[in-house]
Amino acid sequence: MDAPAPKPLKITFALPLAGTHPIGGFKVVYEYANFLAARGHRVSIVHPAIFRIDKSSARLPLRAKLRTLRDYLLHKFRGTYKPTSWFTVDPAVDLLWVPSLAAKHIPEGDAVIATAWETAEWLAGYPASKGRQFYLIQHLETWSGPDDRVLATWKLPLEKIVIARWLEKIAEDLGQPAHLIHNGLDFSRFNLQNPIAARDRNQILAIHHSLDWKGAADALAAFQLAQAEEPALKLTLFGIPARPADLAPEIVYHQNPSQQTIAALYNQAAIFISASWTEGFSLPPAEALQCGAAIALTDIEGPASYAFHERTALLSPARNPAALAANILRLVRDPALRIALARAGHAHIQQFTWQRAGEALESLLLAKIGP
Repeated sequence: MDAPAPKPLKITFALPLAGTHPIGGFKVVYEYANFLAARGHRVSIVHPAIFRIDKSSARLPLRAKLRTLRDYLLHKFRGTYKPTSWFTVDPAVDLLWVPSLAAKHIPEGDAVIATAWETAEWLAGYPASKGRQFYLIQHLETWSGPDDRVLATWKLPLEKIVIARWLEKIAEDLGQPAHLIHNGLDFSRFNLQNPIAARDRNQILAIHHSLDWKGAADALAAFQLAQAEEPALKLTLFGIPARPADLAPEIVYHQNPSQQTIAALYNQAAIFISASWTEGFSLPPAEALQCGAAIALTDIEGPASYAFHERTALLSPARNPAALAANILRLVRDPALRIALARAGHAHIQQFTWQRAGEALESLLLAKIGP
């Protein structure tokens, strides 16, 4: 006899911002929401106009207060807080746009899940009617807030979920139990279309980002060093910001491309490079492996679950463009190595499915909330 279906839960995710632009951590939340909704749960995702608990509109000067109100109303009227341009959310998921993450704007439910340190501060003050409190930790977010304040959220009485072993270790060092659930990946959109061995070995792909710690400047410097020795190398970049004014004209740049375009770029590339100084998980290199590119990355914590030096990737120290350039040249000059790493990485990444991740999260929620 089949086991009875679990009781549907009312689950709320609290995001820190509107979902207007592609953000890896937001994609993870939307994927979980889709999975849970497909399993019969009632899922809401709350997007706030004001996300810092200490930045209430009441404290703003009149002009700033009016501007905040105008922007809130425009987003609400136009629906532009939704990720419509870059991600398809199941219609069963309720996408909410609220003035702030104050408890009065949060649906009643069985579970409420913080997704960033700013959202965790709000959750800690919610009444029990909002649901059991969870905290999905996708990075050590000291890059966006004071160290002591960010780490204080790790010690709040919320059920912690981490996406990588290095984050689990931080929780352990803080004396906080945490549940490790690795991210899933979208294999329906990001998959191998162009044979690995048939690719132009000189075609390099990378992401441009405005945050320094994403290492965009280091990646560009590494490419330039490699190109000085292999002039046939070609670089394609994609990112949300406008094309940098000082970017060489021969470098191809895609501003805010669709997910379909990004998948095509991954499939065109022989090599994907990333020079991030830190990452929680790092979705783009994983997506590149899904699509058959070899990856040359900085040796940081986030990709450690899928990027293994000399096995599925070539790794180099962060903030060292020369070392990254040397790895680019190795892959370009040794096609057998590039193809072997790309194939091994592609095979390894297949285990990171949303089915696995979604079932793990659902099981945790059901176990902690109970019948």
